[in-house]
Amino acid sequence: MAMNPLEQRLNYKFRNPLLLAEALTHPSIGHETRRHHFDNQRLEFLGDAVLQLIFTEWLFDHFPKFSEGQLTKMRSGLVSRDGLRMHAERLELGRHLMMGRGEETSGGRERGSALADAYEALIGAIYLDSDYVTARWIVLTEARDDLDNLEVDPPGQNPKGQLQELLQAISPGSPVYPIMASEGPEHRKRFVASVTWNGIHLGEGEGRSKKEAETDAARDALEKRAWENGNSPAKSRSEQDGNNPPGDANNRG
Repeated sequence: MAMNPLEQRLNYKFRNPLLLAEALTHPSIGHETRRHHFDNQRLEFLGDAVLQLIFTEWLFDHFPKFSEGQLTKMRSGLVSRDGLRMHAERLELGRHLMMGRGEETSGGRERGSALADAYEALIGAIYLDSDYVTARWIVLTEARDDLDNLEVDPPGQNPKGQLQELLQAISPGSPVYPIMASEGPEHRKRFVASVTWNGIHLGEGEGRSKKEAETDAARDALEKRAWENGNSPAKSRSEQDGNNPPGDANNRG
């Protein structure tokens, strides 16, 4: 049997399609018809526990020096309503939900709570339809970018987040991180990133990945605090070191 669009995005074919239907059924259908109708609330309960275990196990393995409190804070971010909503939005779960007409007309397909609940229910359904190993693989694959960000910027060590907060207190514009260069063979590539904001060059950084380079650039920006020097662009590291002509911040050879 062919996969439906959601199964294609998950790269998973349900053995029992009724589990998928249950995971995508919003409680508003039963409320609106005033008749007994299955919905995703029980699967949501199960999926919450499965997600907690998956992320707990991953964090325990990847942050061996972190305390219980630090691990708990990191897990809370991963399983928060906003975190789960973002997972649901990436899968476009809203368009697949079955819900009552009133709920739909009031914006139910975009509502954060409905999306987060549906994502938990979906993971619960996958767990029942297969096993823990399969559910874990799907969750960690789908959350790969978020987990990579955690490894680069653990809570309490988040230069990009600190810089964003500082700058947004001044102006609603967000800093941008263009990749200026990549050097070396594929297995040992180094990236160079710049960070700019409102036309001001704030800093530069290097790393083994684009994320690391962006984080290093944010650290450089926090040290220089160029936004406090007025509206003229700040000099890059390479300019300060005399490696490039003045004003040629992008020349990273």
